[in-house]
Amino acid sequence: MANRLIPLLAVALLVASTAAAQDLSRYSDDGLQAELAQIADAETAVLVPMRDGAGLSTNVWRPKGTTGRLPVVLWKTPYNEHVPRGGTARYAIEAVRRGYAFVVQNERGRYFSQGKYEILGYPQTDGYDTLDWIAAQPWSNGKVGTLGCSSSAEWQLALAAMDHPAHAAMVPMAAGAGIGKVGPFREQGNFYTGGVPRTLFGVWMYGVDNPLRAELPQDLAGKLRARVAGYNDLNAKKPEVDWKKHIWHLPYAELLSSLDEPPGTFEDLIARGPGDPAWKTGGLYDDSMGWGVPALWFNSWYDVSIGPNMALFNHARTVAGDREAADNQFVVVGPNPHCAFAKLGKDYKVGDRDMGDASFPVDGQIWAFFDR
Repeated sequence: MANRLIPLLAVALLVASTAAAQDLSRYSDDGLQAELAQIADAETAVLVPMRDGAGLSTNVWRPKGTTGRLPVVLWKTPYNEHVPRGGTARYAIEAVRRGYAFVVQNERGRYFSQGKYEILGYPQTDGYDTLDWIAAQPWSNGKVGTLGCSSSAEWQLALAAMDHPAHAAMVPMAAGAGIGKVGPFREQGNFYTGGVPRTLFGVWMYGVDNPLRAELPQDLAGKLRARVAGYNDLNAKKPEVDWKKHIWHLPYAELLSSLDEPPGTFEDLIARGPGDPAWKTGGLYDDSMGWGVPALWFNSWYDVSIGPNMALFNHARTVAGDREAADNQFVVVGPNPHCAFAKLGKDYKVGDRDMGDASFPVDGQIWAFFDR
């Protein structure tokens, strides 16, 4: 039973965290950024070098005035979070308040990061190299916890198979699209269900894949890069699409090209079958990889991949080779839709269904797990 539900590790810590989270929930994005600037020293738009020479744009926040080595929480994202906002900003503030360094990195080919975009950003190379970089910094104690929901969780899975010595713990939330194959599920990152492409994937790709994107000059670095990044968000504003109508376009393989989009990731993936060996060359997790990291999973019944999510949790509990990791897998399953864990509370409704009191100290459990 201990492996099925995370125990209350520190009641006082949970109460304090819940109060802090409620306090931060009332902040606007401007208020969150002001609070973070007040309590943290920041390095922004740092180019972290990957093994192939590409640099990934990375922000670091540390408790103001701290000179010692700190544990680190890493949040990796394909989204526009160079300027912290919303949940990412709240987690950054919580991390700094608790004595952690908080690192946000843009995936390869997104916003200020160099290189060609790849879904989940090559976690077994880019993710591994990022952990190498963090562990080598003078402000790092060499222990890193990875955190995030959806895409910011999905890249963590294949990285966990690498068992990097600095990867001390992970909190993947709603991570189903990072699973290539586990047990009977072969959905290839939510691309397929029973061999049929999911239409949600094409819509998502329209938003995140920009094959002909704007970039900063490759040789721009240091303070000048950080300054320019402060007033250029490189956030492409694509034309609005009436997806209720356009999702019916046939042939489906031309869903995006029919909008005059340049060829990109969608065209590459739609050409593959569910069992194509090319799925194993990117960032998806395959259950032949192994597992090496203690994890606190957050899943939800009302999500597209609860089956693969729970199958992977159970796989991580039983995989041979790392008993400590296998014995420290815990899961919370909420009655919420995708990534809506922070909204759980009293008189909770999902769609038209009344769930009653769905209160749960999500943030408290996360920080208690990282502290442990």
